[in-house]
Amino acid sequence: MVYGKFVVSGCFGAMLGLLAGPALAQQSSSGGGCGALPKWQALKTALTTAVSESGNGGLGNNMWGAIVDNSGIVCAVAFSGADYTQQWLGSRAIAAQKANTGNAFSLGPNTRGAGLALSSANLFSAVQPGGSLYGLQASNPVDTAVTYGNQLSVGPIDPPPANANTFGTTQDPLVGQRVGGINVFGGGLALYQGGKRVGGLGVSGDTSCTDHMIAWWTRHLLGFDVFSGIQGPASLFAGDASHPDNIIFDIKANPYGGTGISASGFGHATCLNNPTPEVLAALPAVR
Repeated sequence: MVYGKFVVSGCFGAMLGLLAGPALAQQSSSGGGCGALPKWQALKTALTTAVSESGNGGLGNNMWGAIVDNSGIVCAVAFSGADYTQQWLGSRAIAAQKANTGNAFSLGPNTRGAGLALSSANLFSAVQPGGSLYGLQASNPVDTAVTYGNQLSVGPIDPPPANANTFGTTQDPLVGQRVGGINVFGGGLALYQGGKRVGGLGVSGDTSCTDHMIAWWTRHLLGFDVFSGIQGPASLFAGDASHPDNIIFDIKANPYGGTGISASGFGHATCLNNPTPEVLAALPAVR
């Protein structure tokens, strides 16, 4: 295997890979990190329960869920089906990307003022052509080698890519790594405890509006929606103080063509079998 200008044997490269994962996990666990966040079984149980909630809309698919710590290290990846083939395979990477987004663009209170929680759904309008954040989604590319456990192979004894049967388990190759990525549609939320941002949650596998609904339920079931006064676009611009980083459906047709106009600037497009306003209002309030 090749690292910079140095050539490392396949066996030694495999040993490096084995050592790197636990080292990152330990680093993540110190000072909070993954050690303070829900473990794999808790994520799987909450995600599976949330998928069964009525009123989520969408297609009724099984889902992927991912948790990152406050530095972006993946702590857990799970799915709601019986095995990894029962959810859209592409949604595994998107769930991790959404978790990274929720964590990367949310803040707790600091010396400059109150905290602001941004869900990935809140970014939809601002990244459209002409929007104030146009191009944001390309600013932090996903690391595909991390995502799929791929190895740089230069010889027959180099380790193969990760076995797909590990996807969504405690041995998922994403765990202990920073995957990066920015997602700009529903399903990504920050995790809060006592008003402090401690990580992010991402859910994917259905329409983006349904992804948001299931992520909201999952975060609530995990007990990581303790905001303590944290604001968000929905509380600041949509009159929804109980759900600060909720998805906002306020995009109106643009009379000049092109992308519709969001009254708040944080609106999200509607989806197939869109959640009704009554269902949105009935989501558990943040604590």
